[in-house]
Amino acid sequence: MIKILISVIVTAIIVFLITWKAAIAYRIKVYEAKVGEANKLADEIKAEAEKAAETMKREALLEAKEEALKAKNDFDREKKEQRAELQRTEKRLVSKEENIDRKTEALEKKEQRMNQKEQELDALRKQAKDSADKQLAELERISGFTSEKAKEYLLQSVKEECTHEMAVLVKDIETKAREDADKKARDIVVNAIQRCAADSVTEATISVVQLPNDEMKGRIIGREGRNIRTIETLTGVDLIIDDTPEAVILSCHDPIRREVARIALERLIIDGRIHPTRIEEMVDKAKKEVENIIREEGEAAVIKTGVHGLHPELVKLLGRMKYRFSYGQNALKHSIEVSILSGLLAAEMGQDVRLAKRAGLLHDIGKSVDHEVEGTHVQIGAELCRKYKESNIVINAVEAHHGDVEFGSLIACIVQAADTISAARPGARRETLENYTNRLKQLEDIANSFNGVEKSFAIQAGREVRVMVVPDQINDDEMVLLGRELAKKIESELEYPGQIKVSLIRESRVTDYAK
Repeated sequence: MIKILISVIVTAIIVFLITWKAAIAYRIKVYEAKVGEANKLADEIKAEAEKAAETMKREALLEAKEEALKAKNDFDREKKEQRAELQRTEKRLVSKEENIDRKTEALEKKEQRMNQKEQELDALRKQAKDSADKQLAELERISGFTSEKAKEYLLQSVKEECTHEMAVLVKDIETKAREDADKKARDIVVNAIQRCAADSVTEATISVVQLPNDEMKGRIIGREGRNIRTIETLTGVDLIIDDTPEAVILSCHDPIRREVARIALERLIIDGRIHPTRIEEMVDKAKKEVENIIREEGEAAVIKTGVHGLHPELVKLLGRMKYRFSYGQNALKHSIEVSILSGLLAAEMGQDVRLAKRAGLLHDIGKSVDHEVEGTHVQIGAELCRKYKESNIVINAVEAHHGDVEFGSLIACIVQAADTISAARPGARRETLENYTNRLKQLEDIANSFNGVEKSFAIQAGREVRVMVVPDQINDDEMVLLGRELAKKIESELEYPGQIKVSLIRESRVTDYAK
């Protein structure tokens, strides 16, 4: 049994090996067949690739030949164009060279002619000089004048003629310059002085607060200066505490802030309790009081002039003018006076009295805020009137009262006249009697210092000097020059508001007696 089993196993193994070998041989044949097919396919692909590469090579070669041919054609064309341009340039250069040669030849000929003419001219000059010398000698013999005397006579004649022409010219220039510039220049200077924050101040920029005793100065200063710093910070005013007995000076270019500080400081002195908290309370109360005063003053001005219907802000601005001064003249009182004068003038001329009063009252309204807003008080006032819907006639009167614009109505002329009357009346502006009399004397002394002046008179409160000249020493032309020199000397040696008119009078008299 075992032998049979072994025989079966051996037989099975042999069959398996034979089968396995046959399978391997079959697979080897199949593989060799596939390898042969792959090699054949590879050969076909290689042959096709070689054909394609050859085709592409031929195409690339053709394109390269075409590009080369095209580049050669472009190069030949550019070369041809450049050659043509060079030929044209060469022709132009040759033409220019020929022109230059012709011009050079013409210049040489012209130079020769000029040299010849110069020689001829030198000969003519010499001949003219000889002739002039002969004529001069003959003229000296005939006239009896030497050349020096004749020259002196000629210079005197020319001098007189030039003096006349110069006098006429100076008179024309002065007239035009005075008409155009005097008023504008004066306004600019006055406003600049009023609004300039310079180091030196006058009584218009300070207030003095009286103290019960000098011990109060220490209390105002406070511990380590805290009280004075608080006052200055809250009011914007400088406190000057110096050796002045029983007085403190408040300095500020804003009159309203200075008034607030004055009221607050006076109340603190009366109260006796001076410390930062109390100072703040008093300053607040003083501000409210000043605002009430401003409102009341504006309303009083409106009532006094009879101008109704003003915007409340304009009334308030009028009240602020209570603290504004010009040459010592209160701006609010000046505006009231101008309003009344404008009404009177308008009534005499048959114009609208209420409108004239309104324009007169508002003509200087810009001065209430001119230290806070850029521009002249005329410009500021006109803008305020536009802002608060005033009529065009009032706006034009405000703009024209210093001649900045043309008059648009007769009301504007009336307001300007009233403004001039109010400012020019005696006593309206600050000036002591001593300064006034000294200025009149100096004015006459300056006029009398000129040669040819017989006598002089300062009239019109020093606004005009009338000069009598000696007719035999000063002629009409020299009067113009004398007036100019006199005006310059007055400007350089005197200080005065406004302007001074210089009038020269030359009177010729003939006296004879009947016997």
